Amino acid sequence: MNIKRHIIFVPGKNPKPPAQQHQHLLWRTLVEGVHRAEPELANKFSQHENDFSIIPWNPIFYHEVKDISIDLPWIDTLLNTHGPTEDDIREAHHWHKKLSRAQYTLIDYVPCLIKFMPDTLRQTALELSRYFQNKQNIADEIREILKQQLRPLFASNTRILLIGHSLGSIIAYDALWELSHAEKLSGKVDLFLTLGSPLGMNYVRHRLLGASNTGIEKYPANIRHWANVSSVGDITALDRTFSDDFSDMIKLGIIEDIHDHCKDIYNFFRNDKGLNCHRSYGYLVNPAVGKIIADWWDKK
Repeated sequence: MNIKRHIIFVPGKNPKPPAQQHQHLLWRTLVEGVHRAEPELANKFSQHENDFSIIPWNPIFYHEVKDISIDLPWIDTLLNTHGPTEDDIREAHHWHKKLSRAQYTLIDYVPCLIKFMPDTLRQTALELSRYFQNKQNIADEIREILKQQLRPLFASNTRILLIGHSLGSIIAYDALWELSHAEKLSGKVDLFLTLGSPLGMNYVRHRLLGASNTGIEKYPANIRHWANVSSVGDITALDRTFSDDFSDMIKLGIIEDIHDHCKDIYNFFRNDKGLNCHRSYGYLVNPAVGKIIADWWDKK
């Protein structure tokens, strides 16, 4: 039987390269991750770029695009690096990462303290606030881009892998909630894969669509499986495990399983600013992520 499959990637925050260029870069790193995990599948898998798409919400939110040439040499280096170095591992565990995580944890529970935090934390908080406040319907607008892709896929019974990175995982979660409850649309995402996601944060969980509801109405009811991956040193993934925070979804019978992959996962993307444990490219080339994608693709 010929199974129709489609992979959708929802990027995280910050301006991105033009959509077509960004999509190709993400596909390159995703294919490399599959190759590192399942080399015998990679060649066949690489021929399915037409079954991969991204949700280009960033230009609407930021009103700018990023020059692709900034990332190209660093992505080439990443593709030729097959694991974290001792320096990468040491830096991922460095005390300044632990300090930033402690600061992030503090403002997660006491948001009013954000004004005393470093610029990077303040900027992240402002972007989350802008999304949740839905100023000028910006959150509705960017979720609609994803929903427009999902509706026909649901209708055609296509097997869907929905990948949400960082803020993109929040956008994906909320869009799924709207499709299952506000629109009551039939269909399911076969696998929801979250990378470097802040969905476990106290601040985020209390502001998700459906958060004030109870029972089934509180959660998206259109996800079969959920895999969550967070790397060591990724501060955005403040709460690294979701199987506890969203365990009621299993108890309610609206999802089959939630698996966390966060032990000894290293994102070794580097650029001129040093190690970045959060970048999407670094997650996608990781064989742990590649294995999840390969297993999903190869599932009969």
